[in-house]
Amino acid sequence: MDAPSFPASRFPFMVRSDDLLARSLAAVWHPCTQMQHHEALPLVPVVGGEGAWLIDADGRRLLDGISSWWVNLFGHCNPRINAALKDQLDTLEHVMLAGFTHPPVVELSERLAALTGHRLGHAFYASDGASATEIALKMSVHYWRNHGESGKNRFLSLAGSYHGETVGALAVTDVALFRDAYAALVRGGDTVPCPDARLAVDGESAAEVARRAAAALEAHLDAHHAETAALIVEPLVQGAAGMVMYDAEYLRLARALCDRYRVHLIADEIAVGCGRTGTFFAWEQAAAPGAAGGWPDFLCLSKGISGGYLPLSLVLSADHIYQAFYDERTARAFLHSHSYTGNPLACRAALATLDIFAADGVIEANRSRARLLGDAVRARFADHRAVRHLRQCGMIAAFDVAGAPPDFARRFFAAALEQGVLLRPIGDTVYFIPPYIVDADDIDRLTAGAAAALAAALA
Repeated sequence: MDAPSFPASRFPFMVRSDDLLARSLAAVWHPCTQMQHHEALPLVPVVGGEGAWLIDADGRRLLDGISSWWVNLFGHCNPRINAALKDQLDTLEHVMLAGFTHPPVVELSERLAALTGHRLGHAFYASDGASATEIALKMSVHYWRNHGESGKNRFLSLAGSYHGETVGALAVTDVALFRDAYAALVRGGDTVPCPDARLAVDGESAAEVARRAAAALEAHLDAHHAETAALIVEPLVQGAAGMVMYDAEYLRLARALCDRYRVHLIADEIAVGCGRTGTFFAWEQAAAPGAAGGWPDFLCLSKGISGGYLPLSLVLSADHIYQAFYDERTARAFLHSHSYTGNPLACRAALATLDIFAADGVIEANRSRARLLGDAVRARFADHRAVRHLRQCGMIAAFDVAGAPPDFARRFFAAALEQGVLLRPIGDTVYFIPPYIVDADDIDRLTAGAAAALAAALA
């Protein structure tokens, strides 16, 4: 199956790939990368994008199977988001949000609050996901301080959790590769067992694994609630841990336990929000329909909220959190800021993204699309000798590879590029997080490319 072609006139900034690669290696320090590896595995010089496809400097088309690090929802250069940004450029590019406001940030905050049934609101803005994590952590500790309980200042997270790589976020990130080098800078937190459905024993269901993990959470909170400010979780899927998936029962039990022991609950939906798991917020799958309670105290969003266009993150909070800071004394205010907080362009991209959700019935359409993805992944890999724990949650599908060599992720990535697909395993976990515009042909191409890449990586 041939990849679609795009006219060269669409991409006027075409450059020689060898020139671009040399310049990038000389000038750019790339993220999450051992730069020496690019001596053997060249950078991919992307010069354009359209729909689910990226175009490199040699004119090669790559099907974006990971939504460009999980951010792109409706394709590259989406015409509707483009139009909204062009309109906003002629109106207002930026204004500080301290002491000022503007229409895009107000409307976005209102619409997000409405999507929670007004259980959460008063959006506080930043740019990246780690900043949203730190905002929620700081708000929680400051809340308890404002209530005269400054001893409640420790955090609890799940084993294998990932919530960002800034110093505060690393306190609740349980991935040694990211934490260990900075141990001297990081204030340690506590971890409790993850309700990973793969840990089922003796015929346990995923819900039973969740209850077992919740019992461990209960024991920890019973002993340490006096110094615990908040529990932070990635609802339903722990992304950087290798697409660890678990039952929503854990979230329901964790909410009840946090209520009982007076501990905040922070839902990190940076990766799993905006429809990834089958509902707009992953937490919706744990909350009782129409119930006033049952939601987290804080909910963090980033990545897909701007459609993959501009850096934007935010924290939605319950009203009792906001009220704890509402006072004439400045010291009781939440004195946290970023220069580009609530940037109008980023907010306008987010509004256009929400418009597409509403106009196109995306959540419902994704249910059909997720079935296509799941069927294709199972057809290609369910009987593969090396595949273990094939799993899916909404528009996320993944499996683990038994006997994978130490350099499996890099070998698979390179082999997938040869097949014209962008897939980037986490360790020995292969995963698919495509944009919400892929069709049956795209999914077939993506899984076929993955099958060929798996064979090459294990050869």
